[in-house]
Amino acid sequence: MEKNKTLVLGASENTARYSNMAIKRLRQHQQSVVAIGNKEGKVDDVTIMKEHPAMNDVDTVTLYLNPMNQKPYYDYILSLKPRRIIFNPGTENEELERMAAKEGIDVLEACTLVMLGTGQY
Repeated sequence: MEKNKTLVLGASENTARYSNMAIKRLRQHQQSVVAIGNKEGKVDDVTIMKEHPAMNDVDTVTLYLNPMNQKPYYDYILSLKPRRIIFNPGTENEELERMAAKEGIDVLEACTLVMLGTGQY
């Protein structure tokens, strides 16, 4: 089992998107990355999937979806039982944050890119 697997939710092949930058930066930090987006694609060596595969080894879910687009993923995210969920700027969502906290999942309103850059990831 790989340690520290990160699920990037809201992944995009568009290099101007923060989710794209996060995938690249996570890989530069030797993190294992799984990516889910609304279109299949690839960012470096990471395949972006549209489906929601069952996984039992996700450490971190980092969100790049606005709160309205998160709703269809609530059950999926919670079913992964990640150690933490990072709500990147613009993705803050009190409803999902409460649900996650109730499940014992750490909730961070932070920026994955900043955390990686400052060694806090």
